Amino acid sequence: MRLSKFSQTRTWKSVTVTSAIAIVVATCIFGSGCHTGGGPPMAADRSTAATPPVPQVETARVLSRRLDTTMPLPGELRPYEYVDIYPKVTGFVQWIGVDRGSRVTQGQLLVQLVAPELVAQKSEAQAKLASAEHREVAEQAKLTADQATYERLNVAAKTPGVISEEELEDAQKTAESDKATVVSLHAATIAARDALQSVETLEGYLRVTAPFDGMITTRYVHPGALVGPTSGRTGETAEPMLRLEQVAHLRLIIPVPEAYVAGVAIGQEVDFTVAAFPGRTFSGKVARISDSLNPQTRTMPVELDIWNPDWTLHSGMFPQVSWPVRRPYPTLFVPESAVVRSMESTFVIRIRDGMTQWVNVQTGVTSGNLTEVFGDLHAGDQVALQASEELRSNTRVNPKLASAATSGTM
Repeated sequence: MRLSKFSQTRTWKSVTVTSAIAIVVATCIFGSGCHTGGGPPMAADRSTAATPPVPQVETARVLSRRLDTTMPLPGELRPYEYVDIYPKVTGFVQWIGVDRGSRVTQGQLLVQLVAPELVAQKSEAQAKLASAEHREVAEQAKLTADQATYERLNVAAKTPGVISEEELEDAQKTAESDKATVVSLHAATIAARDALQSVETLEGYLRVTAPFDGMITTRYVHPGALVGPTSGRTGETAEPMLRLEQVAHLRLIIPVPEAYVAGVAIGQEVDFTVAAFPGRTFSGKVARISDSLNPQTRTMPVELDIWNPDWTLHSGMFPQVSWPVRRPYPTLFVPESAVVRSMESTFVIRIRDGMTQWVNVQTGVTSGNLTEVFGDLHAGDQVALQASEELRSNTRVNPKLASAATSGTM
């Protein structure tokens, strides 16, 4: 079937338009002329992309210095001497002359007890002593007489036929028996005298005196109370009557952590403050070092002698101690901001030849803005001042040494 002239013309135009579109698409895909705007082609963009700049990192030098600083530590004031005063004998409190807060001196009468049974025991002991002494005196007199009789008979026996040997021998045996009796009675007298002295000693215990100068901090009994070295029928130790503490001389006990015990010495002066007197500084000298660490707390108790003549300080206070920390040899320090503490490790970022290196360290004492570090570092090494895990190892950087004021290494 033949097409009309109009249909042939229309078909030719459709083919022409389709071909033109195909040419344009091919040009856009394979050529470089199909792009929007006036910018350069895509291929030109990739070839001319800029390289990222090397980041600049502020650094600080690793310092070597001898540690000499102070660290705040808690302490506790305790009396140099303290005692709970117990009765030595059973008795009733007849009189008590002190109370909580009373200042006392050594030998001062604190409590007067009364024990009627001791009076009876003393009277009995006195009677026994008097009886023993009387028997001893009487036997001594008999010994003297019998000894004289023997001596006269002995002189008379020198004349033959005046005194028989039996009479002389009887007189001698009587004198020797008297002498043995006198020795025995003398021992009995001594025993009776010791018994009386023992009762008198017990009687002296009814007067309770202060063993040293100090302050009564607690009073447990009142007049009329029955007290004694044992309580009731159980034989348990009785309650004390008073508590006496020495206040003019105190002990300051400081639990020093293991890291701070180096360099501590007897006689070293240490300052401290107490909350009761803000702005005032007290001091004491190291007197006793335990030289043994508590395995639970890893601290070593150190005691200072504190003289407190005006009784300003009190036992039980918790001072804030400026504990001196020193090392006999130099160690390395970096700014505190240069130390990174992560879950895995503690490290600093050293920069050498423009490359970063993570260096594992152990930290020691912090002094001001500087932290003591131990690891593969040397004095003069440069470390990142503001270190973090984001600055990875083996990264090229442009180091810039910060000033001493900025890095805190002045």
